[in-house]
Amino acid sequence: MLLDREFPPDLRVENEIEALTTEGHHVFLACYTRKNFPLTEQEGNFTILRHPISKFIYKSSVAALTFPYYFRFWEKFLQDIFRKYSFDAIHIHDLPLLKVGLKFKNEYGIPLTADLHENWPAYLRIATHTQSLAGKILSPNKKWVSYEKQMLKHADHIVVVVNEARDRLSSLGLDSKKIKVVSNTLNLSHADMPPETGRNPVPLLFYAGGINYHRGLQTVIRAMAMTERSKFNLVILGEGSYKADLIKLAQSLKLEDQVSFPGWKPYQEMLNWMGRADYALIPHLKSDHTDSTIPHKLFQYMYAKLPVIASNCIPIERIVKETQSGIIFPSNDHLKLAEILETLTTEQANIMGENGRHWVEKKYNWEKDAENLKSIYA
Repeated sequence: MLLDREFPPDLRVENEIEALTTEGHHVFLACYTRKNFPLTEQEGNFTILRHPISKFIYKSSVAALTFPYYFRFWEKFLQDIFRKYSFDAIHIHDLPLLKVGLKFKNEYGIPLTADLHENWPAYLRIATHTQSLAGKILSPNKKWVSYEKQMLKHADHIVVVVNEARDRLSSLGLDSKKIKVVSNTLNLSHADMPPETGRNPVPLLFYAGGINYHRGLQTVIRAMAMTERSKFNLVILGEGSYKADLIKLAQSLKLEDQVSFPGWKPYQEMLNWMGRADYALIPHLKSDHTDSTIPHKLFQYMYAKLPVIASNCIPIERIVKETQSGIIFPSNDHLKLAEILETLTTEQANIMGENGRHWVEKKYNWEKDAENLKSIYA
């Protein structure tokens, strides 16, 4: 496996490694390190191989299709690994390193799996770092669109996180028979439930994750301003480039006493905050990216019996409506969201919460998704 970031943590990668090693496979994970992690770690059938990465090479990843420094770093790293070990397959996490994976597939005659955590070209169309003039010159989106289609034609297997991603790739002319859906569902064998604290006198809305413009939290704050004063509180856990803007927005709408920003919290503290909440939020702005991916937090919220208030991104809307585990509002429509907030009832929330838990246990869990991954390497 190749992963172009630090490891750990990465919940999806951890789940995949566990699924494969318990089947008897030995998984090697190659990744870089900027934090002076040990260069080699092994536990049972799992080995991590790390390589230090310079700041220049790390920064050059955004321009990988324009200047080859980043690819050369990985090719040299893998050449050293392949001199020491032999492998039956190569598994690339996310789109960028598929070119490197293809080189070693061809050189060593082993099958290549492309594990697409998200729609990468669509992600770059909304990412802050590619919207500047320099970003558009160094990382032109049309190059990534072409690269995706070209590289995936050579993959033996393609893994995606949601049905809509599979359908998108099929529409590009890729063979649907080699595409498998392995979603970002919850691993019930490791799932922790937040402590139940009961309902709050003033309902608490909860969000945890990155704080960027496309997460849509500004829609929630504007909606709160349209409801009866002091009717809701909102807690936003996490960090990101848009946090300062949201703080200013809450202040300008006189909501600073109702909207809190505790920052990033360790997992257990996040669970404690979740346990205090009455509703969970996924207010992402609708885009090609959010219409073809699914956040792990959706299944966390459902399992924790938190009713989900989410925007109408296609995969989220499909699952929330199927499971009747929450309420959907039109993306970026704070007026409609305000109407929804005004009509929420405790009875309705309890039913949606129970529905969410039931459907995670019945269908939307990692134990079921892992079978598709295992079938690739069986």
